[in-house]
Amino acid sequence: MGTDWARGAVLYQIYPQSFADGNGDGIGDFAGLTERLEYLQWLGVDAVWLNPCFASPFGDAGYDVADFLTTAPRYGAPEDLAKFTDAARRAGIRVLLDLVAGHTSDRHPWFVRSADDPADHRYVWADRPAPGFVASPGSRPGWYRPNFFDFQPALNFGYAQQDPAEPWRQPVDADGPRANRAALREIMAHWFGLGVSGFRVDMASSLVKDDPGFVETGKLWRETRAWMDANHPDQVILAEWGDPARSVPMGFHCDFFLQFGGPTDGAALRSVWDNGAGTVHEHWPEQPCYFDADGRGSMQPFVAEWERAARATDGRGFASLPTANHDWSRLATGPRTREQLAAAFTFQLTWPTVPAIYYGDEIGMRYVPGLPDTEGSVLGPRYNRAGCRTPMQWDATPDAGFSSAPADRFYLPLDPDPAARTWPPSAPTRPRCCTRCGS
Repeated sequence: MGTDWARGAVLYQIYPQSFADGNGDGIGDFAGLTERLEYLQWLGVDAVWLNPCFASPFGDAGYDVADFLTTAPRYGAPEDLAKFTDAARRAGIRVLLDLVAGHTSDRHPWFVRSADDPADHRYVWADRPAPGFVASPGSRPGWYRPNFFDFQPALNFGYAQQDPAEPWRQPVDADGPRANRAALREIMAHWFGLGVSGFRVDMASSLVKDDPGFVETGKLWRETRAWMDANHPDQVILAEWGDPARSVPMGFHCDFFLQFGGPTDGAALRSVWDNGAGTVHEHWPEQPCYFDADGRGSMQPFVAEWERAARATDGRGFASLPTANHDWSRLATGPRTREQLAAAFTFQLTWPTVPAIYYGDEIGMRYVPGLPDTEGSVLGPRYNRAGCRTPMQWDATPDAGFSSAPADRFYLPLDPDPAARTWPPSAPTRPRCCTRCGS
């Protein structure tokens, strides 16, 4: 069978906290996912990608993993995930998880042990203060390197370049990096054994440090791909890299065009749909984009980057074009309304890439401004990721069909706009003839 299934797939990204609450506590869970499989089947998606659902203190919405081999209780037990995966498979839908490969939570047992043991090299430790490093919280003297937030210590996959002034830089074949590569495969094999069809790899380019040209990073992922091809030939890995022309030749089956990454630093995707970058994210300037009502943008930056990616990935893998994601505003952002989205979806679902639909975009859910900082969602004065993580709007009832819990217990508030819940996506009973258009 192999991985040919992925080339023609429609991918649907689910932020599990906000999709469907099956037990009435205000947070989405595996039971809710299972209950909504009929909708996913009707929608015509072939695979779903779940944001991290592993055990976590949720300082960064689950991207701070405390145990890679079990699920967070808020979502249910591992057997509940296995039940969903099995039911999805019977419905013709594969399940992909989110693999946070480059770091853990500072509460992970690996880090707790490393912070007390100077002989442990699972993480990057310096013997002196260094830019970006954080003081040890344990009895071990020194400072550790985080990957993103301070509570996300970077796993040690080695440095591509050595520096006498920084003696903590270990080569990629040192004991710590070798142990982490082995652990990475153990984690993947564990979930493959429970029916998972692949992983989207968070911060895929970040593992090996100081790696010009990503030479050693490429070796790591090509080795991983070779291991998968030999032992798990039906499973796939998708990169959060933002540069398919680089990452797919390095071993990934697929990479996303993203709002960052690649030679244009995300400008290619933003030229297609800017998603209000200038009004939501201070890091990205607002620019005219093609799928805005005024039509001032040009497709050329995207087409040029897509052509580059198509040449590099030909025969090796493919690129994915997302509507949005959990870090980036929705298609319906700022002045762009849901009534204007049909043209964008027509383009996305017919262009020769793997379309990735962010949950709710298909019904025109909008980016909601002004929400509270929730699980590390705020990254700057105008950069709040909570606005694209609000509960799925299943119907026009006061709770939008998301949860039976009181509204004040919802993971995030519902979109307060009364007009936002006037089009319930109730699935018709008639058969589909096409997974692309649903007709």
